[in-house]
Amino acid sequence: MPRYTVHVRGEWLAVPCLNCTNTIGWLGREAVRRYMKNKPDNGGFASVEEVKFYIRRCKGLGLLDLDDTVEDALEDNEFVEVVVEGDIMSPDFIPSQPEGVHLYSKYREPEQYISLDGNSLTTEDLVNLGKGLYKIKLTPEAEAKVKQSREVIERIVKEQTVVYGITTGFGKFARTVIPNSKLRQLQVNLVRSHSAGVGKPLSPERSRMLLALRINVLAKGYSGISLETLQQVIEAFNVSCLPYIPEKGTVGASGDLAPLSHLALGLIGEGKMWSPKSGWADAKYVLEAHGLRPITLKPKEGLALINGTQMITSLGCEAVERAGAIARQADIIAALTLEVLKGTTRAFDTDIHAVRPHRGQAEVAFRFRSLLDSDHHPSEIAESHRFCDRVQDAYTMRCCPQVHGVVNDTIAFVKDIMTTEINSATDNPMVFAERAETISGGNFHGEYPAKALDYLAIGVHELAAISERRIERLCNPSLSELPAFLVTEGGLNSGFMIAHCTAAALVSENKALCHPSSVDSLSTSAATEDHVSMGGWAARKALRVIEHVEQVLAIELLAACQGIEFLRPLRTTTPLEKVYDLVRSVVRPWMKDRFMAPDIEAAHRLLVEQKVWEVAKPYIEKYRREHIPESRPVSPTAFSLGSLEMDTSVGHDHRHQNEL
Repeated sequence: MPRYTVHVRGEWLAVPCLNCTNTIGWLGREAVRRYMKNKPDNGGFASVEEVKFYIRRCKGLGLLDLDDTVEDALEDNEFVEVVVEGDIMSPDFIPSQPEGVHLYSKYREPEQYISLDGNSLTTEDLVNLGKGLYKIKLTPEAEAKVKQSREVIERIVKEQTVVYGITTGFGKFARTVIPNSKLRQLQVNLVRSHSAGVGKPLSPERSRMLLALRINVLAKGYSGISLETLQQVIEAFNVSCLPYIPEKGTVGASGDLAPLSHLALGLIGEGKMWSPKSGWADAKYVLEAHGLRPITLKPKEGLALINGTQMITSLGCEAVERAGAIARQADIIAALTLEVLKGTTRAFDTDIHAVRPHRGQAEVAFRFRSLLDSDHHPSEIAESHRFCDRVQDAYTMRCCPQVHGVVNDTIAFVKDIMTTEINSATDNPMVFAERAETISGGNFHGEYPAKALDYLAIGVHELAAISERRIERLCNPSLSELPAFLVTEGGLNSGFMIAHCTAAALVSENKALCHPSSVDSLSTSAATEDHVSMGGWAARKALRVIEHVEQVLAIELLAACQGIEFLRPLRTTTPLEKVYDLVRSVVRPWMKDRFMAPDIEAAHRLLVEQKVWEVAKPYIEKYRREHIPESRPVSPTAFSLGSLEMDTSVGHDHRHQNEL
């Protein structure tokens, strides 16, 4: 018998349909009838017949014809919403689709699996799990460890041993012993009471990352969760049943208690939950719609689900992956700007960087050479100013290897911290099956990822700071020898005037966001948890800083391509022409003023999707193969942001001859 889940004025109702020839209008009336039945005042309605309404799908919000049959219009267990005419939607109403969920319109349940063992997950793997590219399964070794760990917990319960979080209360209540008859209720109470977060819910992608990372930690076998419960969590992940997780509320020790509690709350069938099939609905209905049962928590399992740094670290993995992507592309954009401003490549000479051999600096200089080397990629623009009287360029171009380079090194450092953290056991107490005991410790403290992500924000911000100065040089005719604000008929047209202001505003905002959150600590839980990391805010603001960096560089990319228009018919190097062609495939030249925000968004999307890197990478790697001596091959474990090796081959370009 088909059944439909119907949302009426904030309530979710399960409506069975005995006759598939019933209409959508019948479904709406039956839902309203059930709604009225549950209300002492009939919900303010005199009768079902007087209620005028329309019905829309929860997924996509498409309107349904009231005369269509449910058999023709709906799938079994589909989620729909009855909207009563005249109702004004509360501004606090949780929409049927979370922000950004239009990206999920293309969602297809993945067929491939990633096997988790708690030891070998990468930051890239986690981001791909967030995108819904893989399902999860456990390795046989992980399953065995989980079983052994659970046996320790079962023995503690059977022997009525006093152990924190298993047979006692939590935090200040650690000395309160709980009787065996109430141990299951203890775990449910823990999840409910700790689900106290506020703010917008995490996006589906970030919720998937958080859930996947918690599964990976549980797979290590130090948490005491049962294999049965862990498999239920994995089943929920594999069909994208994602609990409502507010983004605010964690202080980053004892772990990310509030967000992880919201995660656990949905898994036990309480609170809200989202799936591609249902949109937002009560968790129990979403689970049922996917053939799943709410988890029944056993002793220690509530604590096992909520104790750890996975909120900080999952967001941190997204941050470090996006940071790496924009850092690579920043070099390409800066090289294009240098071409437009008729700069010299002399500052990227290998000998300069060999005597200050920072790995990131050397790699950035190499990328500039690979894109601008006139012996490999002749540039008509460079040839046009070969014998000019300029001696050297401004720091914003000349010092790119030194400034961009330390950003690369920062990202590599943070990525190493994140990789260790995502494969770490962060519970308390820890269950050591080989010793048949539990030990209380402090692995839940988020100071490692918090400090690392504060450092990441500070480092990556500099890409935007230096980019904004290059945008100024492109827009300022006294510095660029180009039309003011990169537009003809200046005065009538304003060109890139306010785009530069936007870049300046984002850079200024980043300066405040770069204040480290991890220097703060407030004592919580009646001074039991008297030092905390504030890592949740470190992760969220790092992501915001990185998004601003992407947007500033998108503006520079547009400005540099616009500058090229004024140098035509001269052409730049082959790889940079390919970048120009890519941009022009989504944004046309700026001949006169037009609505600019969509252009910035289109360029931003190119950077987020790493399209600029994909276009330039083959040329960079070809240059690398030709210029690294065969006796010194690139190590497969070389610098993670670009197979960095010191390149001591000839790298002398001859622009600005009078520097010699």
